[in-house]
Amino acid sequence: MQTYPLSSISVEEAAWLQFKVIDCITKKFSGHEILNLGDLGVVPGLNKPLTTKKAERVIADLFDGEACILVRGAGSGAIRFGLHSMLKPAEKILVHKAPVYSTTATSLEMLNIPAVEADFNNPEDILRVMKENNDIKGALIQYTRQKPDDRYDLSQVVKTIKEYSEIPILTDDNYAAMKVSRIGIQCGADLSCFSSFKLLGPEGVGVIVGKACYIEKLAKESYSGGMQVQGHEALEVLRGLVYAPVALAIQARVNEECVRRLNAGEIPQVKQAFLANAQSKVLLVEFYENIAERVLSEAEKLGAAPNPVGAESKYEMVPMFYRVSGTFRNWDPTLESRMIRINPMRSGADTILRIIKEAVERVI
Repeated sequence: MQTYPLSSISVEEAAWLQFKVIDCITKKFSGHEILNLGDLGVVPGLNKPLTTKKAERVIADLFDGEACILVRGAGSGAIRFGLHSMLKPAEKILVHKAPVYSTTATSLEMLNIPAVEADFNNPEDILRVMKENNDIKGALIQYTRQKPDDRYDLSQVVKTIKEYSEIPILTDDNYAAMKVSRIGIQCGADLSCFSSFKLLGPEGVGVIVGKACYIEKLAKESYSGGMQVQGHEALEVLRGLVYAPVALAIQARVNEECVRRLNAGEIPQVKQAFLANAQSKVLLVEFYENIAERVLSEAEKLGAAPNPVGAESKYEMVPMFYRVSGTFRNWDPTLESRMIRINPMRSGADTILRIIKEAVERVI
């Protein structure tokens, strides 16, 4: 199987990104403010905590965006709000010809937004579909892969769409933000959406960054006190952004070491190993035999996490041994019986290979 994972930034580049986060913070907060837990409520004139407003400005500056808003509902909520800000009900949206992430599909249904598919791996097909559907009013691009053979470059897809039509583009940057050199809006998109929970931040908080016209609309509509992200949560988002880049870069390096060692034959029962964005960048391990389910059961007894919490959240330390993603299973249902995915989280390659080896030995 040939896969085309996204290129991760190096540990050195991640350190630079960490420094950039801190630099942006010091330009918006005083030292005293950073050593507090922030304010609460709907401050007159802002209709949100002042701390939250400052944190949103930090994030906008970090990603070279015009504006930012923190919303309820994590990454799925951010995408849902972003789609709502860009499109009216019944307006068509361009999507990749692939299984749509489940909560995104739900959002399209909730908002009554019909999806028109084009193969994002083929720029000519994008243009063909757009010419045949002149009533397309927006586009949604998932940064990470939706099926194993996806190989499109997000910047190129954005460029192809924008050269034909100036429709707004929203990118789903979940599992990509702070791992790659540029997020969607830095590649020319109008809105980037992702979860803070996947970046060592608080559960339930989503991030939308990009064009001010869409974000200002959301800010005006999200006027109730219960919809506000409070000051202490906003500071948690920033703390996550500080520590996530280096942790994720180390994780990527561990993934690469595991692939090298497994493909060199360190565990004979492994047919092949490779990296894929499914949806986070993970290690996919294919066995010669249909033993995936039993290996996962034994791996849990050996200390591996059997399921995600937020898929790279602050709670996840040990490696996660899990079945292949739903989008990959939709693409090829047979993968579930002979393949597993592993996210190193904070573990090293030696730990991961030891658990695979011992789990396989118990099975056979």
